[in-house]
Amino acid sequence: MAFLMMKLRENESLLIVNMKNILYIFLLILLVSCTSNTIFEKPDDLIPKDTMSLLVQEMSIATSAKYINNKNLEKRVNYMPLVYERFGIDSVRFQTSNLYYMSKIDDYQEIFANAKTNLENQKSVFDKIKKRTDSLRADSIQKVKDFDSKKIEEDTIKKKSS
Repeated sequence: MAFLMMKLRENESLLIVNMKNILYIFLLILLVSCTSNTIFEKPDDLIPKDTMSLLVQEMSIATSAKYINNKNLEKRVNYMPLVYERFGIDSVRFQTSNLYYMSKIDDYQEIFANAKTNLENQKSVFDKIKKRTDSLRADSIQKVKDFDSKKIEEDTIKKKSS
C-alpha cells in the first residue's frame, strides 16, 4: 500500500512538472504570436511627419478647448472640423496616415515627442505673457489705489482747512 502511495505521488509530481512545461510552451507561443511586425503600406496621400506633428499639436489644443467656454460662452464645441479644414485634409486621410505611423512606432513616437515639445514651448511663451500682463494689471491697480488714497488725503485736508 505504501508503495502505491509513493508511486501516485511520484506520478502526481511528474504530471505537475509536465503541466508547467506545457503552460510555459503555451505562454511562449502566445507571446510570439502577439508580437506583430505588421507595417502597413504607405498611403498615397500620406501626411508628412512634420505636418502630422503640427496636426497632432492642434488636435490636442482643440480637444482641450472642448470643455472651456469660448467667446460666445459655449461649451462642448467640436473644433476638429476646423483643424482638418486648416490643414486641408479630411478625417479619413488623417486616420490612414495615423494608422500607417502607428505601425512604424519610432516615427509615431517622434511625431508625438515633437508635438509635446512644441506645446511645452508655446505654454512657456504664454506663461511669460500672462505673467507680464498680470504684473501690469497689478501695477495699474496699485496706481489706482495710490491715486484714490491721495485723493482721499487731499479731500480730508481740504475739509480740515475749511
